Amino acid sequence: MNPHDRLRSADFKSAVSADFTIRASRLDLTARALIVSQRAITYDGTFHPHCAYLAQPKDRGSTPMPFHEILKQTLAALWESKLRSFLTMFGIIWGITSVILLVGLGIGFSIDQKEHMKSIGTDIAICFAGKTAMPSGGYAAGRDVTLNVGDAIAIQQLAPLIKTVSPELQRTVSEVSQWNASSRAVRGVWPEYQRFRSLSVEQGRLFTADDEANGARVVLLGSESNRQLYPGKPVIGQTLMIAGYPYIVIGVLSNKKQNGSYGSGPDNSQLFVPFSAMERDFPPDFKGAFPGTVNNIVVQPVSPELHEAALRQVRQILGDRHHFDPLDLDALWVWDTLDGAKFLDRIFHVMTLFFGAVALLTLALGGIGVMNIMLVAVSERTREIGVRKALGATATDIRRQFLTESAIITLVSGALGLASGVGLCLLLRLVPLPDFVPHPVISTTAVVASLLTLAAITLSAGTYPALRASGLTPIECLKTD
Repeated sequence: MNPHDRLRSADFKSAVSADFTIRASRLDLTARALIVSQRAITYDGTFHPHCAYLAQPKDRGSTPMPFHEILKQTLAALWESKLRSFLTMFGIIWGITSVILLVGLGIGFSIDQKEHMKSIGTDIAICFAGKTAMPSGGYAAGRDVTLNVGDAIAIQQLAPLIKTVSPELQRTVSEVSQWNASSRAVRGVWPEYQRFRSLSVEQGRLFTADDEANGARVVLLGSESNRQLYPGKPVIGQTLMIAGYPYIVIGVLSNKKQNGSYGSGPDNSQLFVPFSAMERDFPPDFKGAFPGTVNNIVVQPVSPELHEAALRQVRQILGDRHHFDPLDLDALWVWDTLDGAKFLDRIFHVMTLFFGAVALLTLALGGIGVMNIMLVAVSERTREIGVRKALGATATDIRRQFLTESAIITLVSGALGLASGVGLCLLLRLVPLPDFVPHPVISTTAVVASLLTLAAITLSAGTYPALRASGLTPIECLKTD
């Protein structure tokens, strides 16, 4: 090549390079001018002023985008897709509300059952006579055991771990008042029975030790018995004929919410008289009964922790008196309400855990929904991410924006869910509910568990989409359709 041709080739290359430089500069200035001018162009061809910051000229070593700018852009992005943001947030709101409400209902069920068990009696055990299944002391198996008032006295004197005791007579007889008649069960008990069986009066008084000592013909009416025998009439001091004997009504029991009973039915339907009066006037008439026979004996241990040792003392005393082995469970059947309460407590504890697990799973599914929506947002805004990166946005800026969007969705949803759950619990306390539906209890454990789960969702639901978005290169983004 001659010198003239070389010169022409060098000039051509320089000219082409200069032309490309000029065109690139013009394109860069045009893009920056379009975006900085408060009408920033995004991937879909619409104008969004919140993109303006990222479009400003930046040096590679510049400081990250201020948080208030990220927050402003995040809120603008969420507002642009209001319906989708709301539906995503609703999953979190419902999840936290479910945790608080379901756990509260489970605890409420447990508390209600404990209260109903207390209506039967406070840490009591009811002893019923049975039939021996083991030979003992030269006596063959298969004998009937019959309890008597002497057994109650022996337990009272010889069992130091028994706090109080009462024999109990039960018999259904006729009752006649001035206004109505009925045939209801009557129970004859010692005065101590009224306390550990949680009997309280709505009108009048309970019977006393003097009433028992004198065999006074006085009677307490259950709430249902009162409504039948004295419908809307004055009752205290009235004479009631019981099995043909005149008894004076001294009190009406408060209505009981009782989910269990023994013997002849719930307390609301019963009549209660002093043991000595009933033993004299109309004692039990079941087969094998004799003077002094009782239907059962009710005992109360000195403390719940010692109830097993106390019942062993009772079995030993009654075994010695009736010649059966204390280990023979068929000879003496004992209903231990404390064991029943523990069993129910375990059932409702497991039920509460189940409710909580289901609610937390619902909350976790809401978190998966947040992650899916964030991934969709990354896919939809790929070109926008590319433009921002091309104009100087760093990977940290992109990552922080998507993390902030995820955090705002979950934290706002969590706050609304917490307010909703607590508010519903408080509201249901003010609303009369059926007896079988408890009032929910606000559980600190449920609130803490839901908040911890929410924190985990905030981190997990936003981290992966944010990393995916920040890892995209401008070329990958801008070539996306």
